[in-house]
Formats: sequence, structure tokens, C-alpha cells
Amino acid sequence: MRKFLGYILSPLFYLLFGLVIVLFHPVQWLCLKLGGYGAHKKSVDMLNWCLLACYYVLCNTVKFVNKQHLPTDRPIIFVANHQSMFDIPPLIFFLRKHHAKFISKIELAKGIPSISFNLRHGGAANIDRKDPKQSIAEILKLANNMKTKNWSAFIFPEGTRAKTGKIKPFNVGGISTVLKKVSNVLVVPIAINHSWQMVRYGFFPLNTFTHMSWEVLPPIEPAGLTGEEVVAQVEARIREKINTDATGSNS
Repeated sequence: MRKFLGYILSPLFYLLFGLVIVLFHPVQWLCLKLGGYGAHKKSVDMLNWCLLACYYVLCNTVKFVNKQHLPTDRPIIFVANHQSMFDIPPLIFFLRKHHAKFISKIELAKGIPSISFNLRHGGAANIDRKDPKQSIAEILKLANNMKTKNWSAFIFPEGTRAKTGKIKPFNVGGISTVLKKVSNVLVVPIAINHSWQMVRYGFFPLNTFTHMSWEVLPPIEPAGLTGEEVVAQVEARIREKINTDATGSNS
């Protein structure tokens, strides 16, 4: 029944999703040209609120849990597992006060209304995975902005989406680079659960009545730890949270 409803509701979802990103493209351009970074940032926050609101067209729900008292006067590396492209709007909107930027594939920085514009002009590190020098330079540029502008960063250390929800091994690279360059950075794990089920049948039909959750876990102070040790702690906490949720849902 859920898949059948997906055939009916997915076209409506994509229509609304597409309208949002098309309409916000000129809005972002105007905000950036007339109001600079601050106005552009507000337009991006509103864009992502509208995008996550589209999830409810499919009768899907978003639960974002943040019981942590995170500082706003120091940069943060938010490290999350990655289950689908729909992981992103809730992260941007609910953690908007931290000015977090993505480390993203360079291919996404062109051709997608609103999204590509933000990746090019909003401070993201757009990396070419075939060009290690370019990738390192982009990450270093982001790290410098984190130091000088008190920005934060979102990193998906699995590299690619876990299409069945099973966590892949975390890579150290990008996180370690930022840790070396930003001395006062805080590391915060985020466990994303069940968003993969929204695309369990692919991009058509999208699944319905999916209860998705994002939970901010206790932060990690990286001082005195190697990049490998920090990433190992982050991965262990996220795995534990997701396994605990899976056990609870099956009991």
C-alpha cells in the first residue's frame, strides 16, 4: 500500500519540490546581490524549510532532536551518516544558526536550480574527487573561513550514501584536515535514521509514511586526539544510536 501511494503522491512531491528550487533561484540571486551574505543565508534557510515541508506531501515525517547545548562562538564539524539526498534540508534548517557549509561533489555545483547556486556562492567546499590537489585546496579554504568567520561544516565521512541504511566505514581525510587547521573546532556527531526508506524503491516511486529522524549526539572535544581517534569515536556513537533505535523499533 505504501508503494502504491508513492506512485500517486510522488509526482505531486516532485512538482512542489521543483517549484521550490526554481522559485528560490532568483530569490537567492537577489538576496546575494542586494543584501550580501546575511540576506543570502536567510533565503537558503527558508529554501530548506520549504524543501523539508515537501516531505509531508508523501505523509513522511521529520523528527529533529537536539538536546545538546552547542556553542555559537566557535566552529563545529557536524559529522553524520548519509542515507539519502533528503538528509540535507533538515540539517541546514534546524542547525541554521551555526552557518554550517557542506563538503560537496563539484558536479552538484552546476545545473541544479537553487542548490547549485548555493553551493557556488554560499561557502561550500566543492571538491573534484579526481583531483586531490583541488580537493585539498577547497577544504583548506573552508577551514580558513571556519577560523575567520566562525562558520561550521557538515561532513558525510562515508563518502557515498548508504542505500540500505547500513553504515559504511568512515573516512578520516576531510575531518582530519579541518582538525589540523582549526584549533578551536568542536566535533558533533549526528545520527540520521530511516531517510533511506524514502528512496528504498529508487527515486520513483518515493516511499510514503516514513518516519525519519535526525538526532544530535553529545559533542567530542578533539584536543589531544588524533583525527583517527576522533573519527572512531564519532562512528561508534552514531552506530550505537542507530543500532539502539533499530532494537527499540523491533521490540
